[in-house]
This record gives sequence, structure tokens and C-alpha cells, in this order.
Amino acid sequence: MNPDIRRERENASFNVDILTNIIDGGPEKTRRRREIETLVISDPDFQHDDINFMSRSERYDAAVKKSAQMIMKLREYGISDPEEIYCYKSCVQRGRSGPLELHLGMFLPTLLNQATPEQQDTFFMPAWNLEIIGTYAQTEIGHGTHIRGLETTSTYDPSTQEFVLNSPTITSIKWWPGGLGKTSNHAIVLAQLHTQGRCHGLHAFIVPIRCMKTHMPLPGVVVGDIGPKFGFDEVDNGYLKLENVRIPRENMLMKYAKVEPDGTYLKPPSDKLTYGTMVFIRSMIVGDSARALSQSCTIAIRYSAVRHQSELRPGDPEPQIMDYQTQQYKLFPLLATAYAFHFVGQYMGKTYHRIAGDISQGDFSELPELHALSAGLKAFTTWTASAGIEVCRMSCGGHGFSHCSALPAIYVNFTPTCTYEGENTVMMLQTARYLVKSYTQASAGQRLSGMVSYLNQSSTRLQAQSVSARPTVLDVRDLASLVEAYKLRAARLVGAAARNLQMEMQHSKRKEDAWNNTSIDLVRASDAHCHYVVVRLFADKLGEVGDTGVHSVLNNLALLYALHGITQHSGDFLQAGLLSVPQLSQISQRVKELLSQLRPNAVALVDAFDYHDEMLNSSLGRYDGNVYEHMFEWAKKSPLNHTEVHESYHKYLKPLQSKL
Repeated sequence: MNPDIRRERENASFNVDILTNIIDGGPEKTRRRREIETLVISDPDFQHDDINFMSRSERYDAAVKKSAQMIMKLREYGISDPEEIYCYKSCVQRGRSGPLELHLGMFLPTLLNQATPEQQDTFFMPAWNLEIIGTYAQTEIGHGTHIRGLETTSTYDPSTQEFVLNSPTITSIKWWPGGLGKTSNHAIVLAQLHTQGRCHGLHAFIVPIRCMKTHMPLPGVVVGDIGPKFGFDEVDNGYLKLENVRIPRENMLMKYAKVEPDGTYLKPPSDKLTYGTMVFIRSMIVGDSARALSQSCTIAIRYSAVRHQSELRPGDPEPQIMDYQTQQYKLFPLLATAYAFHFVGQYMGKTYHRIAGDISQGDFSELPELHALSAGLKAFTTWTASAGIEVCRMSCGGHGFSHCSALPAIYVNFTPTCTYEGENTVMMLQTARYLVKSYTQASAGQRLSGMVSYLNQSSTRLQAQSVSARPTVLDVRDLASLVEAYKLRAARLVGAAARNLQMEMQHSKRKEDAWNNTSIDLVRASDAHCHYVVVRLFADKLGEVGDTGVHSVLNNLALLYALHGITQHSGDFLQAGLLSVPQLSQISQRVKELLSQLRPNAVALVDAFDYHDEMLNSSLGRYDGNVYEHMFEWAKKSPLNHTEVHESYHKYLKPLQSKL
């Protein structure tokens, strides 16, 4: 073990295992996760050549092989719990998406949530057994996040009791679904439902696209791979053009909306139920943000402990770069953010499953807030994590540019989350729509519940008080005070956006124009709301922590997260009268104190994420700190080093030299 990183661990002030248990959700979950990881890491079937040295076709081939082996192993071990399946899959894929990602993550959950019992009997077990390999075909080449604008049509023919699916324009071709290009033989296609001469909007249909025996495209189906992308080299993202493809009436997912044999349409109890799979995925993405950022922090902080650079004082040995305050300021707020997002991810998972249970009992009351919260937090966490991963990469200097660091791969595989399952700006505007509606209800005297309940008292109080009359509520050393400040900031920005929207509408403008002309304010309001939710949930989590050492270090992280956020948005807090100008200096000083206090625990805090070396696959982030030895061994494996003299020398350079 590198002596620098050993010393870092010896200086930690808390029990790492206790914190790992908190992150996992309990000691038993930690034990089981480690058991599953060991199953994968020790399995020779999952040992493979470094994919960084493979072509795209080779990567796809290796990924399909791993995915097939993964399914067989899950059956062999009897792993059926969804959380354990996700854990096993994460261990196999190690941060990279695979060709079966949408089959497992969207196709199967959609069947569970939107298919009737009869449809589940028909489709679910064949899909579970991989006779049916599915994907989720929503996005089109001309429309993505604006799903109401999707153009694919599904027209009911009562004479045959079939739906006829068509891609009527070039822009209606399905584009981007993972696993569509070469892997899947079925797709859940979102299409505009037409029956009895009327369009009833988007509905989901199970469409066979390839022959179950030969895997050749079926008649009327034009399908293929969309080509290389920014990352995701192992995934066959595809296109799908449908030309008068007929499917039985029973292939429309009819748990909620229905089409009778004669073509009569029965609408669902809530129009948001069609988007249930997206809400589920957005909730999952919050946890993915935490994992991607925590992996990046683990790599950058461990590397910062073993990398020595320059001089603090002339003549002294080169210090660890983590001793530089600027390096701490880059990385420690991101470390705090990773912890915050882990706890938010836990909350979103529990909330989704609770509300999904309510929905199954016919209670849809909390679905609108879940839809709004999952959209906003998806955007908030992915924007933050994507930017943070890049900061981690740059904080590793030149070596962060190498694929052996794993940071480029983490970045290119995570950044698409800012776009898929809803482009982030549009997601923030969806959340804003719910916030404006909630603010209007609170202003009219209705009592709100859930995460928007702060608007009950704040909507009128902040309007009534002038900024100069409001007392500052900020105590830079008290987390409860900071939560209150974030709450009031969110209330002020939501209220301001709602009032600006109303003013725009009073100027004889169309509602849509007024919304567009207020959209900057609306996104700011959503961002503030999400920021409040994250700070609040981090503070709430501390109340569950009994161990003194762990509580102390988590409290410092929570304070750093909240105070760093205030420095980034100080104008909002000043304008709301929640912060005075002299307090800005206090916050700056307090942030520096927290950096110093967290410095001895930095390596232990990333150790608590408990990423095995095989999972990180990073020379810079190795647990033992032997960075340079591993980098050198990795570089030797480059295909360019298979020969001492590359063939291009003999073909091009030597003839050139002979003519000189």
C-alpha cells in the first residue's frame, strides 16, 4: 500500500464501515451487496480484455456476451429481487450501459406497471426468460422531450381488431432507443392512438420487430443502428421505421386506458399514468447521479492523496496536492454533493415505491408531485454531477485525460442523462408548472402537503414584507438555519416567477407566450426548489445517524454543501433579505474552516462508498494508491505496443526517408 494513502486512512476520525452501512441502507444490505460483488468479480466468465483497446463492434459483441451470461447467472443464483438484480447488473457492467439496459430497466417495468394480468401472462414471462427481448421506443428523430409532439401513429381497425402502426414522416422515425439497433425483437412503441376518427394521444403498444426464430426484421419494419456516439460504444442505439405494421388489439397496454373491440376508447384515471415508466427512470437517475459523482470523487481524492506536486515552501518536499486549499475547494464540495445525492436517491426510491403502491390501490393523489419532483431532481442532480465529474477529471491534471483514469468513461457515459428521459431545461419547466399551480392554490387559501408545503405560509409572508424589513435568518454554523434559508429562497423565487407569469398574461399576451417570456424565472424557481429539497433531505438524514463520529463528519459535509450553494447563489439570498453582506465574508471563512476539518477524513469518506477496484477500473483511484506502477502496466497493453515497429513505418515513412 502506498504510504501516503495508508497514513490518510490512519488519520480518519470515524468508523468507515458504519458510514458504508448508512449509504447502503443498513448492515445487511452492505453484506448482501458485497456478496453479490464477490460473485461477479470472482467469476472467470466476467473477466475480459480492456475494452479501451477494442473496436466498437468488438465492444458490442463483448457486451452482448456479458449480458447473456449475466441473465444465466441470475437464474443460476436465484436472484429475483429487483434491487439485487440492479446491484448484480451494475457489478457486471461497471458503469457502462449494456445492450439489455432498456429491456431490464424499461421494457419489463412497463409491462409490470401498465399491462393487464392477461397481457402479463402473455408477455412478461417470455420477456423475463429472454425469449422476448424488448426496448422502449419513445424518442423520434424529430421529437424527444416534447412527447405530445411524437408523430408515430397507431390506428385501430375494428374489422380485424388490429392496430396499424405507421411512421408517416421522416421526423417520426424512432431514434435513440438502446438495444433497438441489433438486439431487440420487440419494442414498446409510444404512438398517437387513433380510433373511431379521433386521436386520443400517446399510448403504449407492444410491437414485434424481428422474427423470433431468425432475428430478421419483420415485414414493414425498417430497423438498424444509428452509428457511433459520444460514449455508449457498447450499446446499439437504434432507429425504427414502421410501414403499415399490424398488431393484435391485445398488444395495446390496457391496464388503465382501453380500446374495446368495436373501437370505443376508455380513458385512464390519470393522463400521467402513461408516463409511469419515465417517472420510475427519472427517480433512478437521481441515484445514478450520486454513483457517478461519488466514483469520480473517489478517483480524484485518492489520486490527490498520492500525487505530489510543486512546493508550498521553498526547499520543502513536494506536498500532496490535496494539501492545497484550491484542490480541496474543487473536490470537497463535490464530495459533499455526492453524499447529498445518495440520500436524495434513497428518498426518491422509497417515495416512488410508496406512491406506486398507492396507485395500485387506486389512489393517484400524490402522482402529480412525484412527477414534478422526479423531473426537477433528475435535471438538478444530472446537471450538477455532469459538471462535477469534469471538475474531478481536470483536478487530476494530465493523467485525468487518460482512459486509464476511468474519468473520461464516467463522463461520456453519464452526460447523456442530461438529455435522455427528458431534456433538463424542459424537466425544470415541468416542475415549474407544478410549483406555479401549487403557489396559486396556497395563495387562494388551500393547504398544501408534501415538499411544497412551505408555500402555505411563505407565499403571503414574503409578499407582505419588504426586503429591508425582513430579518436575516442565516446562522452559518447551524444547519437548521440554513435549511430555513433555502426554504425561504425557494418560496421567494417561486412566488416571483408566478407573479411575473401573471403580469405577462395581463399584457394581453397568449398564455404560451407569457410562459415562454417567464421561462428563465421559472427555471430559477425550480432550481431553488430542488436545491431546498436536497439540503432538507441531507439535514433529515443526519437525524437518523446515531454514531457520534459519523454524525460529526456528515454534519460538516452537510454544512459545506449548504454554504457552498449559498456562495454560488448569494444574490438570491441577499435579494430575499436572508443574508447580509457581512455574512458573505463569514460564509467564506466558514467554508475554509470546513475544508480544513474535512481534510483528514477525505480518503476515509470516499472509502465509505466502498467501490471495489474492479468496479472503478481506474489506475488513479486504486485502493492501494499504487498509481504509477499500474499506469505503466496498463499502457504496455496498448495494441500499438504489440510490435516494436508499426507497419505504417514500412508503408509510409521509410519510403519517404529513402527519397531524401
